[in-house]
Amino acid sequence: MTPAMNSTRRLSARAVALIGTGAVVAYALLAAVQILVWNPQAAVPGVGLDQIYADVAATGESMAAGMVIAFLAVGPLLAIALLVGAWRRPEGRASVVGVPFLVLLALGAPAYFWANFGPGMALADTFFVSGGDHSPWSAPLYVTSGLAVLALVGHVVWNRSSRQ
Repeated sequence: MTPAMNSTRRLSARAVALIGTGAVVAYALLAAVQILVWNPQAAVPGVGLDQIYADVAATGESMAAGMVIAFLAVGPLLAIALLVGAWRRPEGRASVVGVPFLVLLALGAPAYFWANFGPGMALADTFFVSGGDHSPWSAPLYVTSGLAVLALVGHVVWNRSSRQ
């Protein structure tokens, strides 16, 4: 491999790692805001967020913001570790470097569901609403995870067909 080709491969693997890390961090941030801000406001329209949290606490429930953030931080921390690995060993193919990031994005939907479970139930118990999503901003999360699964399947199919 020529030095120019190696340099191009290095840049593309690193670029994929940067983009993947950014996507995983953005996913986690959107999930946290959805769980802790947008969903409570949509579940109890016309009531301020501070009042919602106070009412939840008054009934002995908790929105568990610390737990939500800690749970959702796992994906970004793993993505950062992957980024560091890709930066230290940039000789990898960009398509291979991207696979773990797609896995993290695919796992974002179940992570979101579990992170949202406690706060959703706290809202349900306090305000007698369903514990599910009330805000439409969970849809981009589920769509992103679905697209990541499709991309992983496409990657597997492409690699199998290119070996034959």
